[in-house]
Amino acid sequence: MRRWLVRAWVPIILAIAAGFLAQRLFGGTTVDARLVSSVPVATIGSGSEAVAVADDGTVLAWLTSPEDLRLPRLALETPPQSGRLAGPSLEQVKVLAATPAELRPYVEGVGYGESGVDVELATGIELRFGGSDQAARKWRSAAAVLADPSVTALDYVDVRAPGHPATGGSGHTLPPLP
Repeated sequence: MRRWLVRAWVPIILAIAAGFLAQRLFGGTTVDARLVSSVPVATIGSGSEAVAVADDGTVLAWLTSPEDLRLPRLALETPPQSGRLAGPSLEQVKVLAATPAELRPYVEGVGYGESGVDVELATGIELRFGGSDQAARKWRSAAAVLADPSVTALDYVDVRAPGHPATGGSGHTLPPLP
């Protein structure tokens, strides 16, 4: 009985020892597992070179044809070497990720200007978000302005202060109701 017990445990003990040895030899090299979101919200580049970007700023290089998805395009010609966006580009992606499903078909483009993140609707109306903080709340504020029956045309909706949206202009009509 004792021999069987020794035979059963020897491979396990050797595997554990090999793991410790490898850890010691390779200086503590570890692999960090990270869940990568796969919800595409924007693209980088154009044509056959275009790649999608996930809602967390990860470049989805494995997604071969983002053109079919009709996603807003970021003002970058090539994806970052790191495979993740940062700075103003990441701010834009965070705002796009918070877009309500009902408004996604109307989003034409996104940019970063003096007021921060600006989203352009297909009708030409500009939504001014500032930063990506409270993006979902800012989208709700913009949707409330766009759904207001007393508003028939405007140029922009400023939701940098989501509790007090500001509007201006009258040159663009509102998008049709879904």
